[in-house]
Amino acid sequence: MPDLLQVITAVPDRSSADKIAGLVVEKRLAACAQVIGPITSTYWWEGKIETAAEWLCLIKTTRRCYDPLEQAIRGVHPYQVAEIVALPLVAGSASYLAWVDAEVSGH
Repeated sequence: MPDLLQVITAVPDRSSADKIAGLVVEKRLAACAQVIGPITSTYWWEGKIETAAEWLCLIKTTRRCYDPLEQAIRGVHPYQVAEIVALPLVAGSASYLAWVDAEVSGH
């Protein structure tokens, strides 16, 4: 099975999420980027608990594309401290996983 990841990032608005999704797919750093939202996030920030509406990007990529993908996200991400985390895909439909790998195989 290819070395695949799902990268997750949250942003404050739909336009930021769409911008990230379009950028990483256009640059072939990801095979797919899904936008979900709005969601509600509760978190610590500057010593107090905050709650905010956010949009979530779920990005399918390969381990070899992670560094340039993270760099691309950081370049347009509006937050001072951006959530950018990667989870390994340990199982899935063989045809889907092969498609993800093929779509970003140029990196």
